[in-house]
Amino acid sequence: MTATMIELTPTQERFRSAMANLSAGVNVVTTDGPAGRAGITVSAVCSVSDDPPTMLVCINRSSRSHGAFEVNGRLCINVLGGRHEDVALLFAGATGVSGADRFDAGEWDYASADVPVLVGSAASVIGRVTEISGQGSHSVMFVEVERIIMNEEAGGLVYFRRQFHRIGGHGAG
Repeated sequence: MTATMIELTPTQERFRSAMANLSAGVNVVTTDGPAGRAGITVSAVCSVSDDPPTMLVCINRSSRSHGAFEVNGRLCINVLGGRHEDVALLFAGATGVSGADRFDAGEWDYASADVPVLVGSAASVIGRVTEISGQGSHSVMFVEVERIIMNEEAGGLVYFRRQFHRIGGHGAG
């Protein structure tokens, strides 16, 4: 075992296997500001309330992008459409491309918001981080929604049993 590998307990291994059976929407969460432009693929995103419209995003504190989200305090939750599996892999760190170079893939709108918005995503939810709470290895960021861009034709991308699956829309397959 190398120094970078962490041995999991049997409970952690079973937990990870169980969570692989929990279908989750795939999102690329982006930010820009004083700490720079950053993005990360995240499945731990959900709505919290509609009064005021609030979502939560869970980001691993060991992620290189984590600090940028904290410092910038603004983000966009890009709910991926069926045609965005390549973008999901890129921002998950599965391709060897890192940092701002990830934004070379996909089509990004930098003009309509102060954070990168993925053109053609099923939805782009733009807001500001109002609270951050730590839980285990992750930060739970509460995001008060300021603007929403929708694309009814995009379909969706979900992660189930450690694989991507396209659903609905023109990008489904």
